[in-house]
Amino acid sequence: MKRHLLIIACAMPLVAYGAYAADTPDSSFYKNLAEGGLAEVSDATLAQQSATDPKLKDFAAMMIKDHTEANNKLSALAGTKNLTLPTSASVTEMATHEKLKLESGTTFDKSYIKGQISAHRATIRLLRKELASGQDQDAKDFAKSILPTVQGHLKAIDALATADGVSTK
Repeated sequence: MKRHLLIIACAMPLVAYGAYAADTPDSSFYKNLAEGGLAEVSDATLAQQSATDPKLKDFAAMMIKDHTEANNKLSALAGTKNLTLPTSASVTEMATHEKLKLESGTTFDKSYIKGQISAHRATIRLLRKELASGQDQDAKDFAKSILPTVQGHLKAIDALATADGVSTK
């Protein structure tokens, strides 16, 4: 009998989480966007300290400003839906950040540029997916509002990659 109660007690949080997630349209969009935004700020803070290219430091400053603003707006929106957003980047994003911390000089610059290109392409895919198939109109409106900014970031980092001879493929 004790074993059955233990199994039920362990399963309760999973059942509650499943019901919560199922009742919240597009909760994975909110989660993934929040994690990505936190990673952007963290990586950009590191870039401001470690980048050798002043233009890359300027780009990092823009990332901190724009992504902090977007993170705050997303948090406020999630709050209206009783969603709790992650307070850290994903495990993969944190591992990438730790690897980036080991780089220095132009190697750091190139790694940061490549990471930014990859991250912004992924964010654009996430935003477009939300626009195409999202169920939460507020999330779709948010995606629509920030898509031009993210596209501008990708254009800016692509230009830096070209100037620094970094492959964008």
